[in-house]
Amino acid sequence: MYTAEEFDEKKTKVMSYILYKKRTEYEVRKKFCHTIEENMLDDIIEYVKEAGYINDNEYVKKLFAEYMNLKSMSIREIKNKVYAKGVYSDYIDDYINENREQLEEYELNSAKKLIDKKQKTTEPQKLKAYLLNKGFDPDILN
Repeated sequence: MYTAEEFDEKKTKVMSYILYKKRTEYEVRKKFCHTIEENMLDDIIEYVKEAGYINDNEYVKKLFAEYMNLKSMSIREIKNKVYAKGVYSDYIDDYINENREQLEEYELNSAKKLIDKKQKTTEPQKLKAYLLNKGFDPDILN
């Protein structure tokens, strides 16, 4: 078991890490698994989740919006980047299903941007292969 002082000290470190930049539960666990006892870490994570500092559902929404604003990517490519942050795939799939229409429109526009950018310097077959490799839906490319 641990004391309240130990808990507060470690909680402060975790909070500093989270407040610097939004994090997923997985990222917090990975960062502190070797420096904080597992039971204490579980309690700290439970505390910060209840306080609203960690919310993987909100994190998924934020990351999708961020990637969609900054880059021309396929839905699959964004999904893989979000998944790499340690978010449960259920949260990602739920977000995609709830926003399917908007995401498909985004993916179509992204494909158009990439085609416009590369079609002058790349032959059509290589361009199609490039887009398929980036995860774009074959139906969108047709």
